[in-house]
Amino acid sequence: MTVLLGTSGWQYKDWRGVLYPPDRPQRLWLEEYARGFATVESNAAFYRLPEEKTFADWRERTPDGFVMAVKASRYLTHIKRLRTPEEPVDRLMSRAAALGPRLGPVLLQLPPTLRRDAGLLDACLDCFPAGTRVAVEPRHDSWWTEEVRAVLERRGAALCWADRGSRPVAPLWRTTDWGYVRFHEGRAAPWPRYGSKALATWARRIADTWPDRADVYAYFNNDPGGAAVRDATVFARAVAATGRAVSRTPSGRGFAG
Repeated sequence: MTVLLGTSGWQYKDWRGVLYPPDRPQRLWLEEYARGFATVESNAAFYRLPEEKTFADWRERTPDGFVMAVKASRYLTHIKRLRTPEEPVDRLMSRAAALGPRLGPVLLQLPPTLRRDAGLLDACLDCFPAGTRVAVEPRHDSWWTEEVRAVLERRGAALCWADRGSRPVAPLWRTTDWGYVRFHEGRAAPWPRYGSKALATWARRIADTWPDRADVYAYFNNDPGGAAVRDATVFARAVAATGRAVSRTPSGRGFAG
């Protein structure tokens, strides 16, 4: 099993001096990021869907084997609220296809006010091209039902394992043969760091849940102050300690603990 480990986004000004050398221009940050990490979760599409040429540019600027997960547009999840999903899904996927082999999973992060509707979710997942890996992150407790779990399993979609405050905020269901984990905010100091014990617990959960050959994508979304970069590096060591393979993380820049 490979745990593909990265962060949610890469363009954070306070990462200068943490991940990015002080003299590296921002236009080269993606290249610098890809030297340290093998995957990233792009949240740009959530706020404004990039043009096809932007996805193609990201492909050209990253090395072979690099994987980019794409957070689906809020137009689909927060404005349309999964209704009539055909056009927004098609628009997203037709543009993101320019990533070619770099394209990883698509994340559907649902609004916290959206209550359970298994039918809407099923119809939305049905719009994605065959073979697309889709992870779903519901944020209302009404979604935790066997009906919803059955939809995810039938569609081969992953329930996103989300953490906030060093605690799971969703059931730890394994709904398909790959996994998706997001770390939003830890409880360690300085905020919003994660403690080593919390990260070791998550590493063990992953190792105990998925078989050796399964891919698990894990992204740190606690970006302030470079916490995501530092925590990803610590988490990589915790994953390796379970005997599982983990993708590259940065080293040698003084932030690894």
